[in-house]
Amino acid sequence: MPERPILSEIDHHIGVITLNRPEAMNTFTTAFARHLNDTLLEMDADDNVRVVVIQAAGKHFSTGISLDEFKDKSHGEYRKLITQMDAHNHTIARMKKPVIASVQGYAVANGAGLVFACDLAVAAAEAKFGTTAINVGLICLGPALPLSRLVGRKKTLEMVLTGDIISAQAARELGLINQVVPGDELRAATMALASKLAAKSPLALQIGKQGIYQMEDMPYHRALDHLSELFASLCATEDAKEGLAAFTEKREPCWKLR
Repeated sequence: MPERPILSEIDHHIGVITLNRPEAMNTFTTAFARHLNDTLLEMDADDNVRVVVIQAAGKHFSTGISLDEFKDKSHGEYRKLITQMDAHNHTIARMKKPVIASVQGYAVANGAGLVFACDLAVAAAEAKFGTTAINVGLICLGPALPLSRLVGRKKTLEMVLTGDIISAQAARELGLINQVVPGDELRAATMALASKLAAKSPLALQIGKQGIYQMEDMPYHRALDHLSELFASLCATEDAKEGLAAFTEKREPCWKLR
């Protein structure tokens, strides 16, 4: 395994995280999962980062948890292992900043779950997706939660219980990814989307993401009132005033992050 299973850099307010176990199809190990989650938290805490991209080295995005991790553990040890493997699902949903997956090759099992947990996703036309753990006697329950929020219970059950693999185009039609592009255009398309978001008000992005995630767990009228309150809080910020002034004056805004 490489010394650094996760690589990171910052480019024009875009935090780029690279899954870096290409020789093992970017399978999750304990160290890999921990470094991924730690890097996501670091990016969220860095005021220079406005958008985060998760990409992968090699031919495949990620083919799930390394099968070596499932050997000779007690129930308690498995609980600790799976908690670590699922940590990114909590972290991405709680992050202030949008997270974009950039997917080539196979994204299956926990790799698919990582894509489903990201806020947005761009995929190469040849990419494949599947919750495939059932095919080795396990089950994709961690990935099932973000999956179910995107496609509903029946389709989630179909995907998790059959372990079937679907194309990038089918994933787009289901709402699992946002864009399908030729493989040689994947990085450019991903960075174009990230750059578009990075130019927006960071506070507006944060409040928008927060509100959309929070409303999923609320009754309709309570959610509407909560979203109204969030919008009102944004309207009172200096960035909101700056955005309106810049639009009126036909100039680029200068965000102040307050």
